[in-house]
Amino acid sequence: MKPVTAPTDELRIVGKRYYGRWLSALVVLLCVAGIVQSMVNNPRFEWQVIADNFTEASILQGVLMTLHLTVISVVLGFFFGTLLALMRLSSNPVLSTVSWAYTWFFRGVPMLVQLFLWYNIAALYPTLSFSLPGVGELWSVQSNTLISPFTAAVIALVMHQSAYAAEIVRAGIQSVSNGQIEAARALGYRPAQIFRYTVLPQAMRAILPPAGNEVIGQLKTTAVVSVISLQDVLFSAQIIYQRTYEVIPLLLVATLWYLLMTSVLSVGQYYVERYFSRGVGRREPPALFRVLSRLTGKGSAGESHG
Repeated sequence: MKPVTAPTDELRIVGKRYYGRWLSALVVLLCVAGIVQSMVNNPRFEWQVIADNFTEASILQGVLMTLHLTVISVVLGFFFGTLLALMRLSSNPVLSTVSWAYTWFFRGVPMLVQLFLWYNIAALYPTLSFSLPGVGELWSVQSNTLISPFTAAVIALVMHQSAYAAEIVRAGIQSVSNGQIEAARALGYRPAQIFRYTVLPQAMRAILPPAGNEVIGQLKTTAVVSVISLQDVLFSAQIIYQRTYEVIPLLLVATLWYLLMTSVLSVGQYYVERYFSRGVGRREPPALFRVLSRLTGKGSAGESHG
């Protein structure tokens, strides 16, 4: 028996209407528009003052100092953090305990307190020296001469960062299954080769997302160095508004610079993560990338593959 079918001209496809989606989008857009309008039309923001000071020489010097501190603390922090992670995973109880104690202390003490302690280390050790039994003193220096504001900031930032980096690296290494390590041993790899060619490439997929967040967080953490008169972005803004009394506009200048720097780091983090996760699965690009790709008509399919 032949089935009965309706004529094709009587069929009509009706798309599903997402009223809730459109309504919520409209409400959010109205709120955003209201906030933007209030910021643009509020004369107390003093946008001209912000524009005049955004590229002021001392502000740019502060930006360079902030980036300098971030790069040094992140590179050295993750270097020492990797060593601490390997110590923590070691079967040697002394190494494991020392690594745990270091991480416990520097994660438990606020960054600002650590900065003040290193800046005032001369109160505990007025002179730093090195000597050998039977030889005598080989090297000696006054602590105030050695520990400048920049040195104190670098030491505090590196030790603070290394404690957090150690836990990130340790979690990444432990995410690699023992079967992978056993297979590498069966192929005759030495321990260093196992770590370099088997453990590290796979661990990077678990390390990079929290590591990227730590880098961005560390850039913002450098703002605490302003309390010891080290000229970062915030301190440069403070110097200017103490002279001109334009507090809010200068704080907004610092805010915009931090947003710009963290945005650049976020984009870099996305591409680094995509490089190390290629062949694993699908990774959605940041929301801004998806919006721009839709506006240009290119779609987001090409950008969302790792």
